[in-house]
Amino acid sequence: MAVTRDEILGALSRLTLPGGEDLVSRDMIRALTIENGAVRFVIEAADPAEAAKMDGVRRAAEDIVRRLPGVEAVSVVLTAHGPAPTPAAPPSLKVGRHPTPQAGPAKVSGVDRILAIGSGKGGVGKSTVSSNLAVALAREGRRVGLLDADIYGPSQPRMMGVNKRPGSPDGKTIIPLQAHGVTMMSIGLMLEEGKAVVWRGPMLMGALQQMLGQVQWGELDVLIVDLPPGTGDVQLTLCQKTELTGAVVVSTPQDVALIDARKALDMFNNLGTPVLGLIENMSTFHCPNCGHESQIFGHGGVAAEAQKIGVPFLGSLPIDLDTRLAGDGGTPIAAGDGPMADAYRALARRFIEGGMA
Repeated sequence: MAVTRDEILGALSRLTLPGGEDLVSRDMIRALTIENGAVRFVIEAADPAEAAKMDGVRRAAEDIVRRLPGVEAVSVVLTAHGPAPTPAAPPSLKVGRHPTPQAGPAKVSGVDRILAIGSGKGGVGKSTVSSNLAVALAREGRRVGLLDADIYGPSQPRMMGVNKRPGSPDGKTIIPLQAHGVTMMSIGLMLEEGKAVVWRGPMLMGALQQMLGQVQWGELDVLIVDLPPGTGDVQLTLCQKTELTGAVVVSTPQDVALIDARKALDMFNNLGTPVLGLIENMSTFHCPNCGHESQIFGHGGVAAEAQKIGVPFLGSLPIDLDTRLAGDGGTPIAAGDGPMADAYRALARRFIEGGMA
């Protein structure tokens, strides 16, 4: 009988670390894969100094997993997230300043690909898709960053389960936070909870410029940028000032949502940003009580639109109560197991196979 992810994590949770915690409770297990009895995963320490002391833990973890029924081979890699920690102080920099002059689209240091996740209107689940896609990509072994660029309504801190204010060693650079294997940053982490953002366009552009250029993202395979809905200043700034790999548009199937999604597509085309594909969210609903399937918002409209305009259709995602509850609870559903986690895993693999992540 094949070993399961839960069995492996359960075994690893019994390996006690010197501080009394375990690898699972400290969220140190990354990129766990199981294929034909071969188990592979990464133990990610907080810094190189900690990693240097953990080779014995790595060997012990390897031995524990190898003893599980159904395991034929084990490969464990020990790595460190970043440089040794320095005392962090609250950033003294002011977020929301006017933008600094810039010659043209700029790269983000250490980041290989940047994907903008957009929508023509709010309420289509774009932020839910962004957070779960980021977590699913991280579980597939990618080094992933998530930037919540929805200045007026930042939701990623809640969805990713973080509420700590980022530190700054020098008052200029910002140290991002870690959650579920993802490096993340949000304007919501820099402001008082419940405080409204009342900024004009130049301040919005300056804040986005800061979060891209002053955050120490580290080495990333892909940075996912969760855009605000619509076609405003943030989208314009990102497309004109940053070297984007491309954009992905999320929409629900109904005509009203597609009308606005077409505006987002037109905006990206006018700004010269490649549209890498469309995702249909809330595509169908499976009743948890009787199993009946309903197309609440219609079905297939986004796939038809993708075919019409000649861009890839990347996949459809159901509307699901557990997904909403998981997001509200701070642990994206893609971090666990089940049908919705499988759906996001398939979406992540589509991104990887297509060279987008």
